[in-house]
Amino acid sequence: MSEHDFHPLVRQLLDGDITLADLPSELRAEGEAALRLLAGVDRTDVSMPAVTWRVVATLERRRRRFLPWLLAPALAAAAALVIWLRPGTPPPSASLVTVRFVLVAPEARQVGLAGTFNQWDPQSTPLVRAGTTGVWTATLTLPAGQHQYAFVVDGARWVPDPGAPAIDDGFGRRNSVLTL
Repeated sequence: MSEHDFHPLVRQLLDGDITLADLPSELRAEGEAALRLLAGVDRTDVSMPAVTWRVVATLERRRRRFLPWLLAPALAAAAALVIWLRPGTPPPSASLVTVRFVLVAPEARQVGLAGTFNQWDPQSTPLVRAGTTGVWTATLTLPAGQHQYAFVVDGARWVPDPGAPAIDDGFGRRNSVLTL
């Protein structure tokens, strides 16, 4: 059973927005099953040894010198894009989708999100650092359709999401593409 197979209230339970007691009695069995599935997920932090970061930093320096068209900076060691439908969305013609953007950038001091949905303004959508692991997140509700975006690290480095498809922006960079 996938997350999209669950009733919208059960998805709210999985997101931590409500408790099992808040579910109607006819949905409690489904809620309990969903929580059992969630309990089986390995939630241990993933970390890379220092030598890996040194190797990635060396490759990044070489990339800047020899391969300027290569656009996967070392800072973006990992990224994930988690999408889920918001309960009670309007009809498909005007549907909205809640999207969580995630970037792992342990050495970043700040991360912004720029895209077609905010007129490419890197300050309008700051990501929030989650703990000390270098994971940065932002959650937006966007209209259905295609959106281009990039992470902006420390106000200067534009980083496409390595976990998403990308296209040439016409200015020597690549933009990530999100289709909702």
